[in-house]
Amino acid sequence: MKNLTFIGFLLLGLAFLLYYMLPEFSAVKLFEPINLMGILAGIGIGLILGGIVGYVSKGSSLRAEEKRRELKQLRKEKEDLEIQAAALAKQQTVTYVQDENKNPQDY
Repeated sequence: MKNLTFIGFLLLGLAFLLYYMLPEFSAVKLFEPINLMGILAGIGIGLILGGIVGYVSKGSSLRAEEKRRELKQLRKEKEDLEIQAAALAKQQTVTYVQDENKNPQDY
C-alpha cells in the first residue's frame, strides 16, 4: 500500500509539473471549473483504483494467513495422532515368551 501512495503522489506531482509547463499557465486558471473537474475526476479514479487494489491485496493476504493457520493446526493434529498411535501400539505389543517347561509335541 505504501508503494501505491508513493506512485499516486508521483503522478500527481507529474501532473502539476506538466500543468505548470503550459505556456499560458496562471494560478487563476488552476481553479477554473474545467480544471477543477479534471483534478477531481483524477482523484476519484485514483481512489477507486486504489480501493480495488487494496481490497484485492488484503483479501489475498487474509486467505494466505488462513491457509497458514490451517496448515499449522493440521500439523499439530498430525503430531498428536502420531503420539496417540505410538502409545496405542506400545500398549498392544505383547511379547510372546515360550515356556521352557512345555515340550512341543513331535509326531
